[in-house]
Amino acid sequence: MTLAVGAASALHFIGSGPEGGSAPRSAMNIRAASTGASVPSAATPDRLRPNRLAGRAGAPASAGALPGLGSAILARIPHESLQVIIVSGADRDANTNSVTLWQRANVDALWTAFGTPITGRNGENGWTTTHHEGDLRSPIGVFSLTAAGGRLPDPGTGLPYEYRPSYYRTAAPQGLPLADAFNYVVAIDYNRLPGHPPSDPTRPLGDDVGGDIWLHVDHRTPTRGCVAVQQDALASIMRWLAPTSHPMIVMGDAPDLDLET
Repeated sequence: MTLAVGAASALHFIGSGPEGGSAPRSAMNIRAASTGASVPSAATPDRLRPNRLAGRAGAPASAGALPGLGSAILARIPHESLQVIIVSGADRDANTNSVTLWQRANVDALWTAFGTPITGRNGENGWTTTHHEGDLRSPIGVFSLTAAGGRLPDPGTGLPYEYRPSYYRTAAPQGLPLADAFNYVVAIDYNRLPGHPPSDPTRPLGDDVGGDIWLHVDHRTPTRGCVAVQQDALASIMRWLAPTSHPMIVMGDAPDLDLET
């Protein structure tokens, strides 16, 4: 068994578990644990900066009120999306953020808030539009949410759920916050194959731009690039997410999220 550091600063054991397969790649072997992204084609001329790509044609700015988002970001939210999570930090160096949930009844309806704002954490060094392996920054962008998993059984999410206790285990002693980091995870589709389990190690754009970006349980410290919220809040978010609503996560610092085209 090899000790390894995961994407959220959690420790993992690499080896075969009772569910089969290998545990996460890691940063101590110069890899991170699993995470996700809305992945553009590998043929893009800007392959090292996937979170700077324009993405699919999305909803026009007039389609509803999503506070704090400028036209540049609004244009990247797919027209068919009915659920959006906004993760907004104060500036590029912030490693705490505000998480808000938004929904609409149909593509012609206005966006309305779901629940109340949640305080979250992100990469230790803040945010970046040029994320790379080991920079301890979270990628700025708009990404789909298409798969979930965790060390605990499915909390009732509509997303495909990968229950693999041995894979999502950390090396931290039970009772410490780090031990619970991967109790629940939602893969953020950054440099990964949408719809595949969070454990899928495939990085379509290569290792240089990083990967394994998850929405996971807060462990009271900044992450290596993931977004973290309290476990109860994450379980509620997972129950809210519905594949038929094409959920997206918009994440970054407030000034970048508010940019106009």
